[in-house]
Amino acid sequence: MLLAIPFGLAMGLAVGTLGGGGSVLAVPILVYVLDQSVPEATTASLLVVAVGAVAGGLSHARAGRVCWRHAGSFTAAAVPGIALGTLAGEAVGGSLLLGGFALVMLAAAHATWRKSDDRGPEPDGPWERTGACPPLRLPRDIVAGAAVGFLTGLFGVGGGFLIVPTLAIALAFTMRTAVGTSLAIITATSLLGLGAHLIAGRSADADVTTVLAIACAAGAVAGASIAGRIPQRLLGRGFALLVVAVAAYLLVSVAFLGGPPGAS
Repeated sequence: MLLAIPFGLAMGLAVGTLGGGGSVLAVPILVYVLDQSVPEATTASLLVVAVGAVAGGLSHARAGRVCWRHAGSFTAAAVPGIALGTLAGEAVGGSLLLGGFALVMLAAAHATWRKSDDRGPEPDGPWERTGACPPLRLPRDIVAGAAVGFLTGLFGVGGGFLIVPTLAIALAFTMRTAVGTSLAIITATSLLGLGAHLIAGRSADADVTTVLAIACAAGAVAGASIAGRIPQRLLGRGFALLVVAVAAYLLVSVAFLGGPPGAS
């Protein structure tokens, strides 16, 4: 149980600073460190990441780094995707699920790294408050939201590791506004995904999940407080490296170590 505290803090720092990465860490930590089954881990992950996203997102919202119209359309489009993804997850074994999760993570990391090399102007101060949000392109928001929703339901993730590069690349957000808007979307999609998992009959260890969620919230507040001072290029590359490291471990586990405990 005590192991959940430092890991929860690390997850929260990733969520608050990078706008995602909490679920990238949560599922492997719950499975490999805290001895949860894959179904339990994917369910608990959604609650933990939602709590962390709320805690970190408040600071970003106060700083004006959330594009609310995009967040609303993106989330609405994610709802049917979450339902379909949850149903699909019921039919997939644990090893295959984590292997697919890792491959999606690598694709997202590659896209984020490439975006971080796009050296646009680096604004100073509270530049996000005025004119920061790109125009609402509803078809793009709907397609992106549905795709991320499906992966949220399938893998039990908040989707920040996908939402941030999607906003930054497909919807022309800066990295900082992508981080802030991602947290608003993660809160909604994680809670919707959790509801879908509970309706599907999944459960999670209440004690482990509670400790992890509290620690994640504390880390997210700290992460959000420093995110605005980190250069966008460093922000993007740090996010990409975190995702690659966890994806590599998952692939090695699935390919050579027999997969997660209790996987079918």
